[in-house]
Amino acid sequence: MDLRQLQAFMAVVEHGGFTAAAKATHTVQSNISTHVARLEKELDTTLIDRATGQPTEEGNAVVMRARRIQNEITSLHSDVASLRSSPRGTVRFGMIGTTARWLTPLLVEELAVQAPDVQLLVADGSSRSIELSLLNGQLDLGLLGLPLSDQDIKTTPLFDEEHVVVAPKDHALAKEKGVCTLKHLAEYPLLLGAPGTSFRQEVDESFHKHGLTPKPKLEVDGLRLLASLAFQGFGVAVVPATAASEPAGQWVRIPVEDLPFRTVGLAVRRRGVPTMAAQVVVQALSKVIQLHAGAVDGINLVNKPK
Repeated sequence: MDLRQLQAFMAVVEHGGFTAAAKATHTVQSNISTHVARLEKELDTTLIDRATGQPTEEGNAVVMRARRIQNEITSLHSDVASLRSSPRGTVRFGMIGTTARWLTPLLVEELAVQAPDVQLLVADGSSRSIELSLLNGQLDLGLLGLPLSDQDIKTTPLFDEEHVVVAPKDHALAKEKGVCTLKHLAEYPLLLGAPGTSFRQEVDESFHKHGLTPKPKLEVDGLRLLASLAFQGFGVAVVPATAASEPAGQWVRIPVEDLPFRTVGLAVRRRGVPTMAAQVVVQALSKVIQLHAGAVDGINLVNKPK
């Protein structure tokens, strides 16, 4: 087995067939076919379905390992270059959308001063999608809702964020005075995060502690979309505080007793060593969080600076 075989196999997977892979890698199809065939012979299995150009079940198992190998090679080049000069390389950072909106500009500004040769690639996604992308090697770092259940990912809590309720101005909840209770909130159909997500689990647990069960009107795997639907008057939504930061419109933010916090933290793969560029990004992230997160409405630092 050699790198050319893995590169040819991954090219077929990523471009959807042997012809497209040859074109993308500026070679002839016979070269691609030969390398893939040799890899299949060594592993004693078929990796690509010749009829569809798609990976087989065994091929999908190889994809994750091959992608990690490719990433480690890229990291090797990046680290060697960093030792010769300042830290450099591309760091792929997955962030949940509500956090990315306020954090990304601050992080980019800090890196421009601290490590101008580090290129940041930010991927906006849900906590679950970021977790999966970390595991398969598509991301180097993740900023997402905790806790995570996968033992292959190491997490560090950074800050807690309040949960709030957003409702249309003409909704019955918006017309009442004082603080809403979970018991009252449970009477209405709600826009909620998707089942299985850390955010939804926190909301469900807060209701269950009071012997209540929330009534879903719609379940959404994406908190920015969840908040957007509430802003447009589609219904009452439970969202993180930073998701309810749009300019005032036809909606109101309602205080609710006993709603929990969600914890947002940094996630990295336990296996493998972060590149020097990734380590610099983590340092810059820590500095930005300590300096600025406390000033964001609804956010409380896990470890406040002394």
